Amino acid sequence: MGIGIFVLGALLSGCGGGGGSSSTTTTTPPAATQAAAPTITTAAAQNGAVLVSLASTASGATVYFTLDGSTPSTSSQVYKAPFLVASNLTVNAIAAASGETTSSVTTKAFAPNIASGTLVWSDEFANTTSANAQPSSTVWTYDTGLNCCGNNELETYCAWGSATSPCDTSNPNAFVAPGGGLHIVAERPSSGVYTSARLKSEGLFSFQYGRIEAHIKLPESQGMWPAFWLLGSNIIADPWPACGELDVMEHINGSNPESEGYDWVQGSVHGTGLDGGTQYHPTGFSAADWHTYGMIWTKGQIEYYIDDPSNVYAKFTATSMTGTWPFDAGPQFILLNLAVGGSWPGSPDATTVFPSEMQVDYVRIYTN
Repeated sequence: MGIGIFVLGALLSGCGGGGGSSSTTTTTPPAATQAAAPTITTAAAQNGAVLVSLASTASGATVYFTLDGSTPSTSSQVYKAPFLVASNLTVNAIAAASGETTSSVTTKAFAPNIASGTLVWSDEFANTTSANAQPSSTVWTYDTGLNCCGNNELETYCAWGSATSPCDTSNPNAFVAPGGGLHIVAERPSSGVYTSARLKSEGLFSFQYGRIEAHIKLPESQGMWPAFWLLGSNIIADPWPACGELDVMEHINGSNPESEGYDWVQGSVHGTGLDGGTQYHPTGFSAADWHTYGMIWTKGQIEYYIDDPSNVYAKFTATSMTGTWPFDAGPQFILLNLAVGGSWPGSPDATTVFPSEMQVDYVRIYTN
C-alpha cells in the first residue's frame, strides 16, 4: 500500500503535478506578415499617354486599385489588365493575400497634360507582308467554341491558329490582310455548321473615359450579327450585367423587320437593371458602306456617334436611367465580333451569303 502511494506520487511529480500545484504554458501565434505593396510600371502609348501595369510579389495576391484619388480597399476595382492613362490622375493600389494583412498603398500621380482630341492609342491593323497575318497578340485574344457566349448563336468561334474542327488554320476567321485591315469572316464549312471569330482585349488592354472609334464595313445578310463593343474588366468578379456593357455598334441582317425596311445600326448600354438602346437610320444610310462608329465616354455619361464626333445620335446618363450605372467603376476591354444566328437576328436562310465578313480599318482612342 505504501509503495503504491509512493509510485503514484512519483508519477504525478514526473507529470508536473508535484506538491498538488499546476501551471499552464500559453503559446502566442506569430503576427501575420503584411503583403508586399504592389508595383506600378508604365509603357509608352501615343502622344504622351501610357499603359499602366500593376503587380505584387505576394503569392496569390489580388491587386485592388482606384483612379479617382481615393484610398483603395478590397471592395475596389480588381486589377485585370494594363490600362491606358491619358489624363491627369492618381493611381492608388493595394495587394491582399491569404494569411497576410493588406499591403500599404502604392501611389503614382500622372500629369500628361494631353490636349483634348489627341490620339493616344490605336491598332491600325497594319500588314506589310504578302500573306494574311495574325492580329496583334499583345492586344487581342479570343473567345472560342460553339455557343461560348450565350444568345443561342450558331457559330463556332475560332482563334488564330486553331486547328480544332470545324476551325481551319488554312482559312482563318480573323486575319489582317496584306496591305492592312482586319477581316472577321463568317464561314459555312458544311451544311448547318458555321465558324467565325470574336476578338477581345481582355487581360491585355483596357481603358476608362475618352473617345473610342472604329472604321468598319458591315455584312448585310440574314443571320449576320456584327458588333463593336466593350465589357467591364471586372467581369469575373462581377459577372454580366453587373460589369457593364457598352455597345458602340450592333447590326443585324440588312434591315429592320419592325420598320419599312430602312437600314440601321444601334448603340446600347447595359448594367444591372439598366438597359437602353437607340437606333441610327437616317435616309440613305447603308451599313454596307464604310462608316466610323464612335463613343464619347465621360464620367456619368455615354454618347454614340456616326462618322463624326459632332454627329451624336444617342446619349445615356447615370442620372436619367434606372438601375445601377457601372461605367464609372473602372476600365473596360474592347470586343470585335461577327456572330451567326442567335436570338436577335434569327438563323441564316437560303439568301444568306457565305463567306460574309466584317472589315475593320482601325480602332482608335482619343482624349476627351
